[in-house]
Amino acid sequence: MNHIIGGQTVATAPAVKWLLVDEESAGQRLDNFLMRHLKGVPKTHVYRIIRSGEVRINKGRASAETRVETGDEVRLPPVRISEKVGEKAAHPAPGREFPTLFEDDSLMAIDKPAGVAVHGGSGVSFGVIEQLRQARPQAKLLELVHRLDRETSGILLVAKKRSALKHLQDQFRERETGKTYLALVKGEWPAKLKVIDQPLHKFLLPDGERRVKVTTMEDPDGMRSITLVKVAERLPGATLLEVTIKTGRTHQIRVHLASQGYPIAGDDKYGDFEWNRQIQKQGARPALKRMFLHAWRLQFNHPVTAERVALQADLPPELKDFITHARPTSSPV
Repeated sequence: MNHIIGGQTVATAPAVKWLLVDEESAGQRLDNFLMRHLKGVPKTHVYRIIRSGEVRINKGRASAETRVETGDEVRLPPVRISEKVGEKAAHPAPGREFPTLFEDDSLMAIDKPAGVAVHGGSGVSFGVIEQLRQARPQAKLLELVHRLDRETSGILLVAKKRSALKHLQDQFRERETGKTYLALVKGEWPAKLKVIDQPLHKFLLPDGERRVKVTTMEDPDGMRSITLVKVAERLPGATLLEVTIKTGRTHQIRVHLASQGYPIAGDDKYGDFEWNRQIQKQGARPALKRMFLHAWRLQFNHPVTAERVALQADLPPELKDFITHARPTSSPV
């Protein structure tokens, strides 16, 4: 007989499981450790089974904040998942490898293509990380270090060890990384405009879609955001920019550039929609079918050796071709 939880039909629960904590999971909070192993189980249910004492570490009760250590035995009680989640588990993401810019035992850097989400959610059933995990079932851990918008191409870091994940994320948070993008914007960017220091505020549209806007320093929900801009090349009616971000806010580059009156080509959220329609048409030059934003260069300190790593992902062919044909003369890239 099926049971109903939260209005969804659920399948029969599995038996009790015991998990042995390995070195990669050591130091994680218990709630985060459980969420990794109970994919599809609502967070509220995870916290409920912790509070009730059904989850045990070495046969003793523990709180959500308890840190698991190597060799700990964690008891997982029977949990029920919805048929929808069970269906998803039965049909996982198709395995896929991506062009690799750097890889060792601690991390990998890939060149993410445009149009691929970095992870599943928000109407996307799977993304880069799910496909990588499926392609590498032997990998003990694969976790995103940071994010890129779905339509943004370029360098994406993936940690292969939890220690590397924490080390790299600390660098991103402390602004110790160097992140430079290439963006094509409408109009002639002013040479004097080199720094944009404007707070950004995230909000939701009535349909639940996430958006970002420039706000004031007085806005309590505004997050300070700093973008450095350098002109790389001037083209007829457009400018190719090198954009370095000192903060990693959602949609930061897109909103900052658009707020100055220079929207990114092909941006379907903050762009100039009429201009987008013009450049999407096939004419004497290639059409631009995507947003012209590319994570071009990334620098960081290696989490093990502490050596500075400098990576570069060249413009993908569709963006390079668009630039080549946009020039007044067909000089080489």
